Amino acid sequence: MYEKTFPNKRFKHTLEFLQRHVSKSETILDLGVENPFSDILKREGYSVQNTSGEDLDVNQDAIKNAKAEVVTAFEIFEHLLNPYTVLESVQANKLLISIPMRLWFSPAYRSKTDPWDRHYHEFEDWQLDWLLEKTGWTIIAREKWTNPVKKIGWRPLLRYFTNRYYIVYAEKVK
Repeated sequence: MYEKTFPNKRFKHTLEFLQRHVSKSETILDLGVENPFSDILKREGYSVQNTSGEDLDVNQDAIKNAKAEVVTAFEIFEHLLNPYTVLESVQANKLLISIPMRLWFSPAYRSKTDPWDRHYHEFEDWQLDWLLEKTGWTIIAREKWTNPVKKIGWRPLLRYFTNRYYIVYAEKVK
């Protein structure tokens, strides 16, 4: 059903995970500017507001002032220098985060053309779990999946067996 409308496996997994944990009646603050996935959420009937492109490492006002019931951060945390502060700023009681996982056979991503498109953190699952725990979140559900590429070589072969993405649904500890 979704294979023809989604550009890749990551969007399909992310949407299915979100649909299990967030109802369409809940409002969502999606960290980061509008993007293809926030457009998919809107087409699916979710009420989504994005942040405006501010540097979330130094300015969390959009997060602190949001009235959303759910905060999502899909492939944002690896770009932040200080995700701890961002997590502490979240006022909503529900949180969904997905990250590309650190791969032992591949260095951290850094764009050759865009000086801002780089990964400061590439987490292992336990590191994100610990970060959430330290900032008052309880993980309710989690999933991992692979992301094979159609290339020849050792790294592409390893991508068939090594989980690349990690997603969690967490709730604020009362």
